[in-house]
Amino acid sequence: MNTKLNTSDWILLSIIFGFTILLGCIDYYRVDNQLIEYLIDFPTTTILSILIILVFIQKIVPSFLIKNKRYFSFFITSLLLLTFAGTLDNIISRLTAGKSLSSITNIFSYLNGGLYNAVEMVGFPLGVLLIKKFYEGQQELLKTQKLQKENELKLLRSQIDPHFLFNNLNTLDALIDSNPEKAKEYINRLSLIYRYLIQTKDAEVMELSKEIEFAENYIFLIQTKFGEDYEIDLEKNTALQDQFIPTGALQALLENVVKHNKATGNNTIKTSIQFNEGWIVISNSKSNQETNNESFGTGLENLKARYALLSDQQIQIYNTETNFDVHIPIITLST
Repeated sequence: MNTKLNTSDWILLSIIFGFTILLGCIDYYRVDNQLIEYLIDFPTTTILSILIILVFIQKIVPSFLIKNKRYFSFFITSLLLLTFAGTLDNIISRLTAGKSLSSITNIFSYLNGGLYNAVEMVGFPLGVLLIKKFYEGQQELLKTQKLQKENELKLLRSQIDPHFLFNNLNTLDALIDSNPEKAKEYINRLSLIYRYLIQTKDAEVMELSKEIEFAENYIFLIQTKFGEDYEIDLEKNTALQDQFIPTGALQALLENVVKHNKATGNNTIKTSIQFNEGWIVISNSKSNQETNNESFGTGLENLKARYALLSDQQIQIYNTETNFDVHIPIITLST
């Protein structure tokens, strides 16, 4: 569930609280309340209600239900928060009505009344908002799962593409006569790549350490085929435990580097893969040739769609005249 309130959420809350304030004004008018009660009670109740809703949506529900499923802690925390907010609202209403707090004789009963007041304040708007967020989450999940399936099919087709195999066999054929030892290494790396693709074809995410091993084998194929056209530097001095990324993410980005940048003369395409505080930064120099931006955008959109399903953080892209940088977040799975 997306815990951030969007524009439609605020519009919905505005309608609900606007209608609630209108009904409250009618009740106040019937009992002939003072003007100061209108000016203080309704804004106070509305602000407190919105604050409670924000705390529930953005803090309590994610912390106690979504991540850890601590139902008892959720119940106690919710009870205390509602009691505090409802009692505070009752105290303010009591003071604006000119009543003294010293006349409160039964504290427990007054706190109980505060709890009931808070339930009335936020029960309906919070319930409607949670239902809306749940519905939107389900719709987004279905949409993203559909994209995920399409991406898996496209990825699988591209990975087992006969053209990919044909190109590698041509490279291998050229190596057998010129460099038998390297040909053996090439066969070994190619077999590791295909084995990994088959083993991970149904996995949404994969351990970063395994993805890096896969990327190293893929980089070997690129540099063997194209020689010094592509210089790829993969940083390895980073902690890899409990770190994950979408399966095949590095391969997809490396494919894009090769597909959209061709070395000319002494113009080597330099690419670096670095790790920076929870992010992987893939940066490559750009060639002067024109590229198919539409196909490149589609590849990035596919990767963005996968991240939308797997993480709250999204891909960051920085496109300059000389460099193209893609920052992808490392995923830490909750236990």
